[in-house]
Amino acid sequence: MSRVANNPINVPDTVNVSMSDNVVLVKGNKGELDFSLPSSISIDIKDDVININYNSENQESVALAGTTRSILNNMVVGVSEGFEKKLELIGVGYRAKASGKLLELTLGFSHPIKYQLPDDVEVETPSQTEVILRSHNKQILGQAASEIRAFRPPEPYKGKGVRYSDEQVKRKEAKKAAGAGAV
Repeated sequence: MSRVANNPINVPDTVNVSMSDNVVLVKGNKGELDFSLPSSISIDIKDDVININYNSENQESVALAGTTRSILNNMVVGVSEGFEKKLELIGVGYRAKASGKLLELTLGFSHPIKYQLPDDVEVETPSQTEVILRSHNKQILGQAASEIRAFRPPEPYKGKGVRYSDEQVKRKEAKKAAGAGAV
């Protein structure tokens, strides 16, 4: 029995949810998303509430029910409110500059990194060491943030690199130099 899948999804007035041929279409003021339902899952849409129906005897259906509910909920939240990821650049000379769909990063390499953002993602750089990504699609937003972070992940000794604003980096102690009397 899935606890997540049994929770109904409340749909705001600004969001329109429709279904045709096992494809759910969610439209809102931030954008439009679609999702193909797994064959073992069905949904009921009535009175601005979405309920997930699944067969509790079928293991595949049980496994996909909670995931399907989470994806649909993220779609509803995304087209009504949107999602945001903040990245911080920690390090001397590390900076970012956004121009349209292109993010130019200087991360200590011999060349600047030019990252082309996906169509659904918007970027903003309030300062040279902050990058804010916004989108109505949570999956694409997370993928873009992860790819930017992968250019220079935070290292454990000095903490330099690109990190999420809420990320905690475990710091390690550097090696101690051997004393003069050590053999």
